[in-house]
Amino acid sequence: MADMRDAFKKAGFKEAEKQTDPSKQHRAPSDKGDQYTLSNNYAAQAEEVIVELKKSMGRDYQNFTTSKIRNILAMVNAIYNDVLNEQNEKLNSELQSRIEYLKVRLVYECGREPRIVKPFVDKAKLLSLLENIGDDRKRFLDFARYMEALVAYHRFYGGRD
Repeated sequence: MADMRDAFKKAGFKEAEKQTDPSKQHRAPSDKGDQYTLSNNYAAQAEEVIVELKKSMGRDYQNFTTSKIRNILAMVNAIYNDVLNEQNEKLNSELQSRIEYLKVRLVYECGREPRIVKPFVDKAKLLSLLENIGDDRKRFLDFARYMEALVAYHRFYGGRD
């Protein structure tokens, strides 16, 4: 576990704080210090992230293609399909392990494409959201749908394939 924390630090990510208050579930701190929450209106949140990303990245947004994140999306979708088949509200250890590996892949992609993928991961709060999933099935399903919405709005606002 310490090795993973070191990898996150080397990639430029701060360690996420553990939250024990159930009213703060699904929350990840935003750059402005307020709380970012996935809600039933996750599509509007995804649109806001992509619009802000397009503005902040400028010309680099042209290089932010769907293929840059397709491997991550494939992993999310594979886990999503398995989670849908599970009837338990708690994710089993194998699914939790796959979600943990997804975090590692996100960090790797950020390291490979620090000007393209890292701003996306940061702005969308993907690592923090993944960290807060734990063993909660609903939180993962919400995350997967949010990820789909991010890709959809990326395409809608001129993202290339």
